[in-house]
Amino acid sequence: MPSDSIQVDADIIALFEAYAAGFDDFDAEAIADCFAYPCTIWQFGRGNVFVDRDDLKENIEALLDVFDIEEIVQSRFTLHGVETANGTGFARLSWRQDREGGETALAFSCVYALLLGPEGWHIATVFNDDPEDIGPRDLADHEAP
Repeated sequence: MPSDSIQVDADIIALFEAYAAGFDDFDAEAIADCFAYPCTIWQFGRGNVFVDRDDLKENIEALLDVFDIEEIVQSRFTLHGVETANGTGFARLSWRQDREGGETALAFSCVYALLLGPEGWHIATVFNDDPEDIGPRDLADHEAP
């Protein structure tokens, strides 16, 4: 694998580590920093467009309220594959969000459309999907610590 690919993968892994840390810290600002604007989140059969950071932060804060109710304390991901070309990319991740003691509160998967800008990789679109759709990939999986 060329060293460029290894660096791209490391940079994308770092993006999702920051994204997960934002959830673990209940830090809406840190989560919002992971996105390019405008961005779209597809779930439950519809796309929601967030024009700017403030618009998305309202959604993030509502999601963090759910995390609080569900007593989620840790978000962990497995990266199942990354494809990049010309400053764009796709990444497929599965997520597990646990309560204190390791009990799983939520488990799901997403595909992310990514954009490379002057400050690095950012999420442009999130596609939530069924974790059972995840199968073997050509690229090695990466589990976050």
